[in-house]
Amino acid sequence: MSPNAHDAPVDLEAELEASEVQEVLEKLDRELIGLKPVKTRIREIAALLLVDRLREKVGLTSETPTLHMCFAGNPGTGKTTVAMRMGEILKRLGYVREGHLVTVTRDDLVGQYIGHTAPKTREIIKKAMGGVLFIDEAYYLYKPENERDYGQEAIEILLQAMENHRDDLVVILAGYKDRMDRFFQSNPGMRSRIAHHVEFPDYSSDELMAIAKLMLAGQNYRFSADAEKAFAEYIPLRMRLAQFANARSIRNALDRARLRQANRLFAGRRKAITKTDLMTIEAEDVLASRVFREGHPDGTPP
Repeated sequence: MSPNAHDAPVDLEAELEASEVQEVLEKLDRELIGLKPVKTRIREIAALLLVDRLREKVGLTSETPTLHMCFAGNPGTGKTTVAMRMGEILKRLGYVREGHLVTVTRDDLVGQYIGHTAPKTREIIKKAMGGVLFIDEAYYLYKPENERDYGQEAIEILLQAMENHRDDLVVILAGYKDRMDRFFQSNPGMRSRIAHHVEFPDYSSDELMAIAKLMLAGQNYRFSADAEKAFAEYIPLRMRLAQFANARSIRNALDRARLRQANRLFAGRRKAITKTDLMTIEAEDVLASRVFREGHPDGTPP
């Protein structure tokens, strides 16, 4: 072997193409509007794993990188979708066998009586092996004010699995940022096992409008020009009201607009209905929302 044989070049671009990871990243771009910092972070993690795989191919062995993550942000910001795509990336790069996503909350892990929690938690872990375990609102696992709470038992079993099965299981903890921060302060063992913290920003009103159009197009609907203008007025009003959940609230609003459209068409059923009618959300379908009363400062429609 020549002295410089170990410096033979490797083709990173070919490796990227062979892994088909780029295809997943492009899918993520198409599926989710905005979220630039999140997409950048996911690309960085994918690059780390790709380089790690190349290092292994040329004999540079090292420990499997810790891949457990925290997704912090408000509801409806795309955390579950990103977790799903992360599973695909991990599978294509050979870090997990299946790449499937198992989504759970406290109720799926914590039992109601002594001896109930361990089998529940272990069953969920078994189901998630080879993929990604996504624990939504993970901070509810820890309830220090309740001495008889069994959440700590679930946490201890999870910690053990995260350490022992790190080569075939990735755990993603998700929830509001401030609550996740407090959770990690109270659980240093969990904090030490989370390698990647990804923050999901809220969407702007323009991004929410783009999301609405994408959702409608996906179901073969569209706004009329006046309906689009009405929905652009709706979004900032809805953002000011309680329990706003970003894209989730937009989806709910569109579902209600479709309901009103269907009732409007049914009420006028004696006249012929065209394909365009069936596809189009009109301004009246949007303006009938109570948000135009509740979301306006003086309680009257704008």
